[in-house]
Amino acid sequence: MKKTIKSIVAVVAVALLAFSFTAIVKEKKEVKVDASKVVWRGYKVTGSHEGTLKLESGNLVFDKEVLTGGEFTMNMKSLAVTDLSGGGKEKLEGHLKSDDFFGVEKFDKSTLVFKSVKSTGKNSYKVTGDLTIKGKTNSVTFDLSVYGSKANAFLKVDRTKFDVRYGSSSFFDNLQDKAIYDEFDLVVDLQF
Repeated sequence: MKKTIKSIVAVVAVALLAFSFTAIVKEKKEVKVDASKVVWRGYKVTGSHEGTLKLESGNLVFDKEVLTGGEFTMNMKSLAVTDLSGGGKEKLEGHLKSDDFFGVEKFDKSTLVFKSVKSTGKNSYKVTGDLTIKGKTNSVTFDLSVYGSKANAFLKVDRTKFDVRYGSSSFFDNLQDKAIYDEFDLVVDLQF
């Protein structure tokens, strides 16, 4: 009987020791900010504009080859318009950086923190995260694909949820052809 108890205790001790060293190994892969690209597109009744934002930092977290998390910071002062040149470009960039839109002097960073990641197929994920713009945080859900050391995502963002209401027909009447649609797109290409 004593031998059986000692054997059971020894097996339990070995099992506990083995389990304590078999932790989930997560690997955080830093994004190469200079090689990555964030493109924004905004739409109005009479057309659209597009430009870029620079990533300040970012990472994707993997458990073996499976994406499990991520976190990004964008430099809002880097907001640039790429579909105009000269005075029109400078005027629109200034307006987008002003308090009418993103107020970059006060809110110079925006962040995205992944809260849940679900695999939807090989290399494809449905991500839900907390997006913070102008100090306001809202949940966003988007698709993200990973191929080797590259990833891409497309996000549709409702700017009014972040108190960016200028030219929104949801808040102002009689805008007619001066209305700016509430949703804008972010197209993100990452290298890590």
